[in-house]
Amino acid sequence: MPNHDRTFNFSAGPAGLPLPVLEQAQQEMLNFRGCGASILEISHRSPAFIDVLDSARDGIRQLLGANDDFEVLFLQGGSRLQFSMVPLNLLQSDTDRGNYVVTGTWSEKAHQEAANCHATDMIWSGKENGYSELPDQTDLQSLVTNDAAYVYYTSNETIQGIQFQDDLSFAVVPSVCDASSDFLSRPIDINKYGMIYACAQKNAGPAGVTIVVIRKDLLSPTLNECPGYLNYRNHADANSLYNTPPTFAVYMVDLVCQWLLNDIGGLEQMHQINREKAELLYATIDGLPDMYSGHAAPANRSLMNVTFRLPSQELTDLFLKQANDQGLTSLQGHRSVGGIRASIYNSMPPEGVLALRDFMNSFYTQNSNSR
Repeated sequence: MPNHDRTFNFSAGPAGLPLPVLEQAQQEMLNFRGCGASILEISHRSPAFIDVLDSARDGIRQLLGANDDFEVLFLQGGSRLQFSMVPLNLLQSDTDRGNYVVTGTWSEKAHQEAANCHATDMIWSGKENGYSELPDQTDLQSLVTNDAAYVYYTSNETIQGIQFQDDLSFAVVPSVCDASSDFLSRPIDINKYGMIYACAQKNAGPAGVTIVVIRKDLLSPTLNECPGYLNYRNHADANSLYNTPPTFAVYMVDLVCQWLLNDIGGLEQMHQINREKAELLYATIDGLPDMYSGHAAPANRSLMNVTFRLPSQELTDLFLKQANDQGLTSLQGHRSVGGIRASIYNSMPPEGVLALRDFMNSFYTQNSNSR
């Protein structure tokens, strides 16, 4: 069992948060930095909260290397709302089309929602192979349609456990990326993106806030039917205070950014830690093929969500029960696919992954005759 009477939480989201971040929030909870009130209670227009908002924005800029060509917005509604906001904002005429690369459950849902709003084209789909593989970027370049206003993709599919290892960019049109489950887990070249967004509850903070990093030249007038709250420009012009923002969630994002910058040393260091954690689990899966079989093609394996199956549902249930008894929690695969999913986001310490690796080895030894 881990220390602090806390389990090793492998939840896909809301996910664990770094212990130093939780401890700082605990220390500041009743009297936020001399305000005499909690961060949960102070006005979103108070100087104290504006300082938090500015610090969180600056932290994201510093981690991503985003210059003044980009706007950083703090919104609500999660990825689900972004599925609609993206086409409503970026399809600026009736002849524009959105191009969608569908690599798993979340990009499939994004395409379905966008199709309800405006004209879209699904230029690639991995559904036939069970969303276990990703397309080659060179092939995608040739599939972009002449009337495309953007190309949309999901960098990491949490349910299937597949991840693009590189930034996607396209010669003529901006790329729009749902990075909800690998945002701030590795360095990116922000200049390759027109827009990148993430609901925070995987790597960047708690549930309740969605971070949007968008090129300012894309903050153009939207189609007439775009409601006020769904207009990115309104949020940019209002400094993310168009409505009352999720103040506590923004505060936690700020603390996570400071943890990444000061405790971890930046995204290069975080990426290395994440690679090492994932390699431990994939080596265990590959080394015990009679018990564990991975879902994703090896070249497309996610560093965030390690998905695999056992030979039977009986063994899967036993695995989950015994893991939970040892403080290894929330390992059940998504309800739509079953199996096992170990989400090893930034906040999962290497000790937690080592504990899971050791349990997997022990489980194999004890049950190898039950296959």
